[in-house]
Amino acid sequence: MNSKKPLIISGSANRNLSEQISKSSGINLCEATIKRFADGEIFVQIEQSVRGAHVFVIQPTCPPANDNLMELLIMIDALKRASAASVTAVTPYYGYARQDRKVSPRTPITAKLVANLLTAAGVNRVVSLDLHADQIQGFFDIPFDNLYGLEVLSNHIKTQVTDDVVIVSPDAGGVSRARSFAQKLRANLAIIDKRRPKANESAVMHIIGEVKDKNCIIVDDMIDTAGTLCNGAEAIMNAGAKKVMAAITHGVLSGPAIDRLEKSVLHKLFITDTIPLSEEKQARGRIEVVSTASLIGEAIKRIHMGQSLSSLFCED
Repeated sequence: MNSKKPLIISGSANRNLSEQISKSSGINLCEATIKRFADGEIFVQIEQSVRGAHVFVIQPTCPPANDNLMELLIMIDALKRASAASVTAVTPYYGYARQDRKVSPRTPITAKLVANLLTAAGVNRVVSLDLHADQIQGFFDIPFDNLYGLEVLSNHIKTQVTDDVVIVSPDAGGVSRARSFAQKLRANLAIIDKRRPKANESAVMHIIGEVKDKNCIIVDDMIDTAGTLCNGAEAIMNAGAKKVMAAITHGVLSGPAIDRLEKSVLHKLFITDTIPLSEEKQARGRIEVVSTASLIGEAIKRIHMGQSLSSLFCED
């Protein structure tokens, strides 16, 4: 058991989520001043003593990714210099996660670079949700807890969709994630097989599995411009599905995403609140946001008390 007091401090990326986590966990939200100078430099001042405290910094590195990442690093530095006993970076959305390997010559592995920056800043532990690539945990030489945000989504969805459910993986790489989700809902599994016959030709999508007259739910870790999701949903409907929905942890929703969702055949998109979403976008995209505050709050309490996190995700 950790006898030092825990505190939560929020960056500016998702203040609402931080307040909900504080309320859910019963851990005080430490006040901090965060501002930008005229030239864009970030200034942070912790407004109360954190000496000897176990501090959890809530800051997803979502767009604008560079600003939010730099703000997180500066907050960690300020806390270490203020004699916090330990600092845990809670990054519900871990930016740069898609750059987890070299995809061609002379390219960076930016997910590893971010890990180096966080470690150099002095963080003692990192907590995130549904990493794009599990191997990112190996980029750190400090404890890293990858929570399952899809657990929150599955618990929410199974109260709404109960009949003829099929879980669909958008590609072969997401089969493990989709299978786990299907087990939670006691549903069957299907896979979208995408093949591009020639360069510069549109991908042809084949559905592996039975989706005819089923309520299909596409499961993935993130949605960015929504092109792949909307095309996959259309392919499923063309295969005879009754209805197509999607359950995705991180709603990046950049560029044309909302317009595409609005025009798509998707009945509903379930996402979590790891990335803040405006009410206007939520309404236009037929989006339902599910809170992760209770999950993250419980994880923070267990980390502070030295208790197991794996029991949060035990199979039914």
